[in-house]
Amino acid sequence: MGLKEKLSILSDAAKYDVACTSSGVERKGKKGFVGNSISGGICHSFSADGRCISLLKILFTNQCIYDCKYCVNRCSNDVVRTAFTPDEVCTLTMEFYKRNYIEGLFLSSGILYNADYTMELLHETLWKLRNEHRFRGYIHIKAIPGADPALIERTGFLADRMSINLELPTADGLKRLCPGKTREKILTPMRQIQTGIRVSKNELALYRNAPRFVPAGQSTQMIVGATAENDFQMVSVAEALYKNYQLKRVFYSAFVPVVEDANLPALAGGPPLLREHRLYQADWLLRFYGFEAKELLSESRPNFNILLDPKCDWAVRHLEEFPVEVMTADYRTLLRVPGLGVRSAKRITAARRTGCLDFSDLKKFGVVLKRAMYFLTCGGKMMTPVRMEENFITSQLVGEEHRKAWDIEHGSSYRQLSLFDDMKLTAVPSGEDGKKALYGEM
Repeated sequence: MGLKEKLSILSDAAKYDVACTSSGVERKGKKGFVGNSISGGICHSFSADGRCISLLKILFTNQCIYDCKYCVNRCSNDVVRTAFTPDEVCTLTMEFYKRNYIEGLFLSSGILYNADYTMELLHETLWKLRNEHRFRGYIHIKAIPGADPALIERTGFLADRMSINLELPTADGLKRLCPGKTREKILTPMRQIQTGIRVSKNELALYRNAPRFVPAGQSTQMIVGATAENDFQMVSVAEALYKNYQLKRVFYSAFVPVVEDANLPALAGGPPLLREHRLYQADWLLRFYGFEAKELLSESRPNFNILLDPKCDWAVRHLEEFPVEVMTADYRTLLRVPGLGVRSAKRITAARRTGCLDFSDLKKFGVVLKRAMYFLTCGGKMMTPVRMEENFITSQLVGEEHRKAWDIEHGSSYRQLSLFDDMKLTAVPSGEDGKKALYGEM
């Protein structure tokens, strides 16, 4: 099979893995080497079939010994199988990079023969990229559960980020849909990577030129909607991973029924995109806003409100804590106000030292007043008279949020822009727009 045909098959097979993001690592170019890596520089656009176009995102092979019920590459599925060689991955990476098509490599793989054999091939690929091709760009690689720890360690010194997919939030779900995989087999290398990162940081503090182990941290992915776990279980697992394994990111992937199986749910409404969206919003609250999973959901209320984002939903259920005064509320309290983000809360705490703030100032700081107005006061006064009643405020907030929910659930009205898509917009411009275009005012 030719290299181009392999690339077509193995890039398409990788599109369901969402666990890649900005690099999170800074590495300058160096004489005699090719490429660099900028901390926030790997931004993504997606082609129509979901592939990332700023990273070369491929599987090393789509052959696999496992029979995960939801996976298009499972061993029982009838698909064309192929595999790259380490030299082929190096050639593709360098040729794409030199043409400025990509900024780095995202390399995952099915399990070819066994975990050690596959991990050895992945390590060889990275070693050749770093040492023979002198590549200093960003590399994100998947560690293979069950592989020899020594192989994972050696690979970690060559990669920027490593990830191991948790797949499903509970051991029961994993047992039912992923025969052959166990929670222990997944968490053991995750713990090894965590320990390696900590040791590497300690060595770097002592020795400036000490080798760096997975400097951009590790991440994981959970599938949403393939099993019966509720939102509370999913955010609780994510919270535990952040606390116990110091993960950089937990990614959520709405279940897409690409294969048929009696153990898989029938999704009448298509992939649960809105539920995935709510989980990402809650994940942000866990990571940056000081929330805990038990504050957002509970056993008696295990799923998110589809019509309100998790922060607004929490706020209307805790009106006893509002409104808060902009001039006196501490940073942590401001973060809990709907419509305020990390940046706007920091701007408020900095600006109020030099004078009084009003609502026009808050708008300049990036506060979304159409949500925040129900929960804030400036100088003891609200923006407009508001009844501090849960049903009233909820009804005001749901109007805007319901439209967003509709957009997310209906793919025809909500989609991520791609550099390669022809949007085929046919709307006729208004007369006013026509005049502005004619006189160069648009």
